[in-house]
Amino acid sequence: MASSTPREHLGDMTGLRLDAAALKVLAHPLRARLLSSLRVGGPATATDLAALLGTNSGATSYHLRKLESVGLVEDTGDGEGKRRLWRAATDFHTWDPSDFAGDEDSETALNWLVRDYARHFAEQFERWLDVEATWPMAWRDAAGMSDSFIVATAEQVEQLKAELDELLARYRRVGQGNPNARRLAVYSALYPLDLDRVPRTDGDSRKREQP
Repeated sequence: MASSTPREHLGDMTGLRLDAAALKVLAHPLRARLLSSLRVGGPATATDLAALLGTNSGATSYHLRKLESVGLVEDTGDGEGKRRLWRAATDFHTWDPSDFAGDEDSETALNWLVRDYARHFAEQFERWLDVEATWPMAWRDAAGMSDSFIVATAEQVEQLKAELDELLARYRRVGQGNPNARRLAVYSALYPLDLDRVPRTDGDSRKREQP
């Protein structure tokens, strides 16, 4: 049963804006990894995903069906017999924290999910650091991490994020077809530094975040 949640578009990518039901389904250790694996690795069976993530195919099938129920994954229809071939239903998902304001269960689920994404980033980046020395120096120079500091209003930060989204959309397939091109993950995080200086606003100053 597919979700009726409206799709969003960014360049040639299709996204899903999480509602409370989708958020609560996704805020689960295995389900979050299943969705990530399908987006990164492409279509796979429950057996393939179980081997990749170190679990069993029965549990994997169950959690894939839960993700399917809220429109996050779907059956390609190309499986053989009872071996369903699954794929991510969208390229990304997004939300505004204000979407769940006042819903304690959803706010708890969102807090867990964002922290899980932070842990996942650290794990994945450390995997790169473990093998970095074996890669050509040009790639070691090109990859990496950086931080910058800005002074801006909440509205200006939203504009910054929109411009970054547009820039990344332009580069999404820029190297396709080039044998020297490789896939890369690009993460971004925005957070206030002066945590003791909470701004006074007429409305809710919480910001959208996109994994």
